[in-house]
Amino acid sequence: MNADRSTGIVTDLDADSLAALALGLLRGPGSNARTILGLAGPPGAGKSTLARHLVAEVDRQEGPGSAAHLPLDGFHLSAAQLDRLGLGHRKGAPGTFDAHGYIALLRRVATDRFQDIYVPDFDRGLDEPVAARHVVHPHTRLVITEGNYLAAADHPWPEARNLLRELWYVETDDDVREARLLDRHRTGGRDEAAARHWVTGNDHPNGEYVKAGRAACTRIVRVGRLPSHPNGRSVL
Repeated sequence: MNADRSTGIVTDLDADSLAALALGLLRGPGSNARTILGLAGPPGAGKSTLARHLVAEVDRQEGPGSAAHLPLDGFHLSAAQLDRLGLGHRKGAPGTFDAHGYIALLRRVATDRFQDIYVPDFDRGLDEPVAARHVVHPHTRLVITEGNYLAAADHPWPEARNLLRELWYVETDDDVREARLLDRHRTGGRDEAAARHWVTGNDHPNGEYVKAGRAACTRIVRVGRLPSHPNGRSVL
């Protein structure tokens, strides 16, 4: 990663300060190149909400299309593939993503400045990945990618980390994350018992695995209150 590390320094930041940090990546030496900022952290930490906020703020200050969102969640394996692999009960674990496909798209984003690049996402209503929800334009200068495993040490995740200018670890208290995750699963149709079972049996071990990568990150941020996302689906 091409950045000085501040590992171990935890900073509580408000929305404006976080946006200023992101905009700062577009200043100084190398600012003509496309910059990729990564956000790592355990499930429910607030990565998606923060990414959307940063994209909106950079676009507001630098012009539409200046920033783009590239979520790892778009590379979830489909339900059909999870069933084929016998991994439906572990959805969200490292092995349930097309990690190599994600890294290939990151590489293209880092090098291709001449074409629109379409980016998949995950639709929580469908509970499936969807193609081409986001786009990286030729003039896009900052791409914000986020996902649980960007700081993981196991192959092939370090290949993704090497493509990032900085990697921020989004840290949130476990009880706050659990409340968010329970709400997420209840909203998705699980009853209370099933939601708690999923959090305990799946989200919790995934989160503990993610925490092991904290020291590999450039900056650790504890996010203050962010504006609600206009579509009302601020998953966190």
